[in-house]
Amino acid sequence: MPKAILYVVATPIGNLDDVTLRALEILKSVDLILAEDTRVTARLLAKYHIKKPMWSYHQHSDTSKVKEIIKELESGKNLALVCDAGTPGIGDPGGKLIESITKLMTSQVIIMPIPGANAAVTALSISGFPTDRFLFLGFPPHKKGRETFFKKIAEFDETIVFYESTHRIVKALSQLPSDREIMVAP
Repeated sequence: MPKAILYVVATPIGNLDDVTLRALEILKSVDLILAEDTRVTARLLAKYHIKKPMWSYHQHSDTSKVKEIIKELESGKNLALVCDAGTPGIGDPGGKLIESITKLMTSQVIIMPIPGANAAVTALSISGFPTDRFLFLGFPPHKKGRETFFKKIAEFDETIVFYESTHRIVKALSQLPSDREIMVAP
């Protein structure tokens, strides 16, 4: 079977000019781009005059979509996985796809990270909090387990980073332990 490459390409987290030259080079060279939201990725591609076929891959994609993607890789096509902003697989559904590919295609595909922006690390870099050790918790649960999530934060001494939607940020702030210093990054 031919070896294919799945590039995991970090995209800008706000300003489209923050994309790396290597990311643009990869996006121009691949056969297919897997995008969390094709409308968002289309804006990035249009800015840099990149015309490539795109498929959506997001949190509601099912196993049949994973099978289609694997079929493309098995045929030797090189693919790029991008999310709306930041590094795919970190706090987004790209992680599930990468996990499936690593389990099912260990010898047929190379998974290659193309580094760039990451919202958690970017915010941490300006927080003023200790960064030699930190705990990243992803997104808190929406309902079941949410209270436990915030209670557990009090058990850790390290700097803690988590993501939250703009619709739930006020609620999250009220659930945090009152003795912790916090920073909210847009």
